[in-house]
Amino acid sequence: MPRREVGNPANTNCLIASKSAPTIPKENFSCLTRLDHNRAKAQIALRIGVTAKDVKNCIIWGNHSSTQYPDVNHAKVKVQGKYLGVYEAVKNDHWLKEDFITTVQQRGGAVIKARKLSSAMSAAKAICDHVRNIWFGTPEGEFVSMGVISDGNSYGIPDDLIYSFPVVLSKDKTWKFVEGLPINDFSREKMDLTAKELTEEKEAAVEYLSTA
Repeated sequence: MPRREVGNPANTNCLIASKSAPTIPKENFSCLTRLDHNRAKAQIALRIGVTAKDVKNCIIWGNHSSTQYPDVNHAKVKVQGKYLGVYEAVKNDHWLKEDFITTVQQRGGAVIKARKLSSAMSAAKAICDHVRNIWFGTPEGEFVSMGVISDGNSYGIPDDLIYSFPVVLSKDKTWKFVEGLPINDFSREKMDLTAKELTEEKEAAVEYLSTA
């Protein structure tokens, strides 16, 4: 049975939970980055003037924190019945590499500042989306973002981190990495930065637990 972690710091909490239950396969643990994934889709949809359902294959790399990297280099958007690459559809590289990324990274804080409350409904929707894909799989030709255990072989991310990757899920409730996506230098830097934060969180958590 899959185990899911949604409380912050979600990635490291999930990793520690997996280490505390060594008889359960690490692949059965996942943490929620679907809220960030949904926010990335929504920002692209708003920018182009379509619905979020018209945007697919956004990626959230790394930590559910302000270092996360929302990546749309491989995302598609349906415009007038035709799918285009997001960079082609938006036609504003500066916005995609600056304002878009920071907006998604800081969206949670912005909601709290504006409402004095967290985005509980959006988080609940994201949890439902996450669980639905675990149980029913991802649609053909689509992938989603999920914090899962790294194996040291995918996209240069160190092993033994709960890191958000693009994944596809099958109806037997298993996931696999989307492999072979080209990573440019801009993305590499962002992906490594959030991996560094997760490594530091892991080291701090392990040290604390060893002395507690």
